[in-house]
Amino acid sequence: MNAGGKKEVLYEGVNTGEKDYSAIVSKIKASGADYLMWGGLHTEGGLIIRQMRDQGVKTIVISGDGITDNEFASIGGPGVEGTLMSFGPEPRNNPAAADIVAAIKATGFDPAGYTLYSYAGVQIIKQAAEKANSLDPKKIAEVMHSGMTFKTVIGDIAYDKKGDRTTVDYVWYVWKKGDDGKITFKQI
Repeated sequence: MNAGGKKEVLYEGVNTGEKDYSAIVSKIKASGADYLMWGGLHTEGGLIIRQMRDQGVKTIVISGDGITDNEFASIGGPGVEGTLMSFGPEPRNNPAAADIVAAIKATGFDPAGYTLYSYAGVQIIKQAAEKANSLDPKKIAEVMHSGMTFKTVIGDIAYDKKGDRTTVDYVWYVWKKGDDGKITFKQI
């Protein structure tokens, strides 16, 4: 952002677990910020948005995956509508995940957020261990860093020699009210 000629009007941190963010909200209001980039989790983010809206602050909030929980809307209330969020494509919508999504939902749990990402992680370790014919973590990591494509519930995943994913699949979401009246995130 700075390299592109834009300078932030305010840079602040918060303490996890706080309940009163009125001081920081007052600073946001006074700064005249058009956007707030929130790098924290849904609990504090929801409280900050609620308190921003209570003070009449209409700043648009942009966040990452730390707010990928419907509790964000429960905490933040209607003021979270319009919040922008980056996260991977909704894994529950992947046809390859249909069976496992149904099996998990049958237990009474909705596999939202990182649930299927965690499941995919276990699938990758399993496939790498089978390919390595070993449970030795170093041998498993070697297979994972080999460029091999792993079939998972969230899609095909491969890693480079450093262990970074070879594809990026982040998309944008907006928090808004659904047909059922509940506020949740919807892919843009």
